[in-house]
Amino acid sequence: MTPTSVRDIRNLTLLGQSGSGKTTLLERLLLAAGAIDAAGSVEKGDTVSDYDPQEKTSGHSLNPSLAHLEWAGHWVNVLDTPGMPDFLGRALATLPAVETAVVVVNAAAGVETVTRKAMDAAAEKCRMIVVNRIDAPGVDFAALLERLRAAFGKECLPINLPTAGGERVIDCFFTPDYDAVPAFSSVREAHDQIVDQVVEVDEDLMALYLEQGESLQPEQLHDPFEQSLREGHLIPVCFTSARTGAGITELLDIMGRLLPDPTEGNPPQFLKGEGPAAQAVSATTDADQHVIAHVFQVSNDPFRGKLGLFRIHQGTVTPNTQLFIGDARKPFKVGHLLRVQGKNQTEIDVGIPGDICAVARIDEIHRDAVLHDSHDEDHFHVARPRYPQAVFGLALLPEKHGDEQRLSEALHRLLDEDPCLSVERDMQAKETVIRGLGEVHLKSVLEILKSRWNLSLGTRPPAIPYRETIAGTAESRYRHKKQSGGAGQFGEVALRVEALERGAGVQFADEVKGGTIPGNYMPAVEKGVMQALEEGVLAGFPLQDVRVVVFDGKHHAVDSNEISFVTAARHAVQEAAQAAKPIVLEPLITLSVRVADEHFGGISAELSGRRGRVTGTDSPQPGWTEITSQVPMAEMDGFESRLKSISGGDGSCSIAFSHYEPAPFEVQQRLAKEHVGKRGGEQ
Repeated sequence: MTPTSVRDIRNLTLLGQSGSGKTTLLERLLLAAGAIDAAGSVEKGDTVSDYDPQEKTSGHSLNPSLAHLEWAGHWVNVLDTPGMPDFLGRALATLPAVETAVVVVNAAAGVETVTRKAMDAAAEKCRMIVVNRIDAPGVDFAALLERLRAAFGKECLPINLPTAGGERVIDCFFTPDYDAVPAFSSVREAHDQIVDQVVEVDEDLMALYLEQGESLQPEQLHDPFEQSLREGHLIPVCFTSARTGAGITELLDIMGRLLPDPTEGNPPQFLKGEGPAAQAVSATTDADQHVIAHVFQVSNDPFRGKLGLFRIHQGTVTPNTQLFIGDARKPFKVGHLLRVQGKNQTEIDVGIPGDICAVARIDEIHRDAVLHDSHDEDHFHVARPRYPQAVFGLALLPEKHGDEQRLSEALHRLLDEDPCLSVERDMQAKETVIRGLGEVHLKSVLEILKSRWNLSLGTRPPAIPYRETIAGTAESRYRHKKQSGGAGQFGEVALRVEALERGAGVQFADEVKGGTIPGNYMPAVEKGVMQALEEGVLAGFPLQDVRVVVFDGKHHAVDSNEISFVTAARHAVQEAAQAAKPIVLEPLITLSVRVADEHFGGISAELSGRRGRVTGTDSPQPGWTEITSQVPMAEMDGFESRLKSISGGDGSCSIAFSHYEPAPFEVQQRLAKEHVGKRGGEQ
């Protein structure tokens, strides 16, 4: 069971909001293709892709899962991904592995938060929309299609149409039946629209189309169809009911005949080198070239060890292949090359370009690693998707003495699995803080720490990451002089602090003339500057959006040393920043809340009470409102619980870091007073 030609392979990821039916859709596809004997269900916890105990308990996908099927001579690799906003990062991590992003939409719910984010994130990929649950009562298909087109462009065109009640779907592309009666529109209109859209990218074919009219065959449209997908000129929309099976074989036909193979899609961007000096490089689907593969997912199992899923972009991998991981000097032998079907793994003899395979028990492998068999590909890496920023935080408190090291090791492994989990050590509060995309995300992490590593942890809200900045410009000159017999200490630094625009970070400039501070002492000056900026001057939070310009100083031939200039620079920054109108900045998040219309007033009042500012509203479907607002991070504690209470459990939300802005005067006063109290207590 393995593909023999890159042209036969189709790679796709199922993205979309939780509840759209992605996992059930995959079950139906596997059943129709003969890959499984009976379809499992999310409710029973026996689906191919949701096999983790946490997933079975919660009834939601928590991690991407790989499955494969064969249909009409095509090999289709399908990644089922989580749909909850808290696990969006894990879903987006699958994009570099596929040619096509299939965004699944709940026909009864319409365009939801994750729908929009998935479509935006997959903009560089070929995209297709699957409207699932077409058998739901009361669906207005015409209005739903208009909402899709309003959200994602006129390029969204139906390739088939549902009948009334969603009992079956009618093909509008391969062999259209113009006499069939769909639930909305007409077969002829849908056929003409999609053909008109496709021929726009091929002038010769357009001329032929104008001559032949409707007589163009699907085979003639194949190449411009693929081009339209690559360029975002066409986003096909098809309809299914994973519950009844309506539209499933039609969807399989579309996957095999119309979705791009690895030679036809938009490949991921490979780069060689780091930072601004990185250069774009390309991989070809040539089986005889050096191996280039990308590890897009890693999982850690206490019994099976580490499993790395990778997409082969170039070359051929066999059990005897020696592969380097990134820039490692020593390769590893593949040994066991695996095919993955949910939780099951089978050994295979070869992996060809375009295929998705796995290796197990290779401790050095990590997410986003590039595997290769030649040092010619050293320093290769893949441009990463833009992940949402981890904002929600929890401070972790080990309940057992001595668990700190085990916790550190466990978190290190989890960081390799989850692109939107971050871990930081707050030195001021002396606590380990994990950050994620929401309360559910962090709760899942805590459950994993308990089940895999038997770590019992207490938690508390973490310290809010306030920052400081300055509103003006000021200069200071500070002389550090100390004499205690023999060589003393001497260093004098004159500098200026200037306010920068928000988000500019920290800048250091050396404008010293005449060698008043010798160049060999300038690193010590910069070190002192950075120390002072990290300590803050008003409430003990790091200073940002500040430029520090060192323009003068003095040194002594005998007594000057590095510590003298570190000390002088540190005090000079503190004095200058104190005189430059220091202020405290608080972090704001962008909060999107989706609630039924009757709960709009309650949520608006809740946001107002948390110092939130509503920046926009939308109606993704009749009876529902999506509210976008900016809320201080400090006011978000307990919001998800309040949302459930106000909305009766039907509301949902997603958050993303927005920016820093000056905190209200009373907040700044309180933080400054608390800082003075802490310093007094430490003395």
